[in-house]
Amino acid sequence: MRAFYSDTFRLPLPPTHTFPMEKYTRLRERVIAERILSPSDLRVPHAATDAELEHAHDADYVRRVAAGALDPHEIRRIGFPWSPQMVERSRRSAGATLEASLAALEDGIAANLAGGTHHAFRDRGAGYCVFNDTAVAALVHLRARRVRRVVVIDADVHQGDGTAAILATEECAFTFSIHGRKNFPRVKQRSDLDIELEDGTEDAEYLEALERGVRIAIDEARPDLAFYLAGADPLIGDRFGRLALTKAGLAQRDRHVLEECRRRGIPISIAMAGGYARSVEDTVDVHVETVRRAAERRQPRTDQRDSSRTK
Repeated sequence: MRAFYSDTFRLPLPPTHTFPMEKYTRLRERVIAERILSPSDLRVPHAATDAELEHAHDADYVRRVAAGALDPHEIRRIGFPWSPQMVERSRRSAGATLEASLAALEDGIAANLAGGTHHAFRDRGAGYCVFNDTAVAALVHLRARRVRRVVVIDADVHQGDGTAAILATEECAFTFSIHGRKNFPRVKQRSDLDIELEDGTEDAEYLEALERGVRIAIDEARPDLAFYLAGADPLIGDRFGRLALTKAGLAQRDRHVLEECRRRGIPISIAMAGGYARSVEDTVDVHVETVRRAAERRQPRTDQRDSSRTK
């Protein structure tokens, strides 16, 4: 399975910053050390171009991000101090999902070892998200007619509000978000399907809701390509999570999403999305298991899929 990484493009963050940037390097190191992937499976992605980003973002916003012309309020909303490294890292993360989704169309499954920046809107960033990698990749492929329909399965603990807003008018894109009802963002957008869960939701209730949501989303979307945001932040004790899933429950979540796509012959591109456990290793454990489950499941190649879904 091909996987794309951008952790070598580092953001200069203060030591007290709440974002666990080191999780990406630890994830890459562990999937190699545990022989889940080989070094030859790992690729450095290209930096998404302005033209690619502008499928999902206003040209003025892309220009101002690149030029360091965001105002202080915009910077605070993103949560990262502006730097050239921030711009490069954000472009690489978007490029990683673009390349992972292309690889998924060829091989059936692929992963971005970062990504899932679903709080970025067309004209602004938010919540540690500068560019919306999922929306960029979905729209690039739809406009290029590589696929006719896509589905976004967003299992981060926070609603994929930016993705929902960007893709709201796209009839060929179906957005499904399963998230905490009372969690960030305070003002939710309308996905094609939202399942909102109460604080403290545990494995059994979550998995029942997830399975129902995935079934509805795929039935409604009839997709040629799935984007799966496999957030680690539903984990019990996550600093920003408020749900109470175990690591075993999250592994079962991954297993179900991946198996359902495999069973239906849908190529799937995976991104890691959020994770803010008090011990970064707990977050990395969840991400490692997501990659492990994905690497265990080879999807049917695109030429073997049921073409009736695209008619």
